[in-house]
Amino acid sequence: MTAKLTDAPVRVMIVDDHEVVRRGIVTVIDASHSLSVVGEASTVDEALRRLPAVRPEVLVVDLQLPDGTGIDVMRRARELEPLQKMLVLTSFDDDSALRESRAVGASGMLLKSSRSRDIVVAIERVAEGLTVWPARAPEEDDELSATDQRIVELIGDGCTNKEIADELGIAEKTVKNRITAILHALGLQRRTQVAAREAARRRAGWK
Repeated sequence: MTAKLTDAPVRVMIVDDHEVVRRGIVTVIDASHSLSVVGEASTVDEALRRLPAVRPEVLVVDLQLPDGTGIDVMRRARELEPLQKMLVLTSFDDDSALRESRAVGASGMLLKSSRSRDIVVAIERVAEGLTVWPARAPEEDDELSATDQRIVELIGDGCTNKEIADELGIAEKTVKNRITAILHALGLQRRTQVAAREAARRRAGWK
């Protein structure tokens, strides 16, 4: 997904099964000159059918849906567009929800009870490539699985994706997918930034 080259409103898709809530969010977003709702869905199935045609710049997803979860929607969205920007808008922000949302590449989480202006600002920040997590959210490193932490270490060792795949006994495509998730979890843009971050961590550990 490329950077915006115009001042056109950010294209947003909303996935929420409560029509009143969804319409309220749509009204808030459309009232902003910087955002525009280009798609809506109330179920996982509906969202997955509409995503390929809508191609939103920011996907705003509720976690609880009638036929699955927002995690299912976000996972599929990232398969369609590896750099898809996503924001979770939910009634519950427990630690498990935070971990799962980060793991599939979401850039933030906001409660539905948030003020209208806060929702708009959160979507704008996600569109700009920034993150919007609750202040109490754990440090990002704590959100990486053991496998992802090992991948980070191997990147720091200068290993290629194929070498990492061979070392861990997994497919090279799986490594690529995990690196994409790691980049989003750490708020980074490129693989080289992961290597530099790991190098800095090691230097700090050697002191």
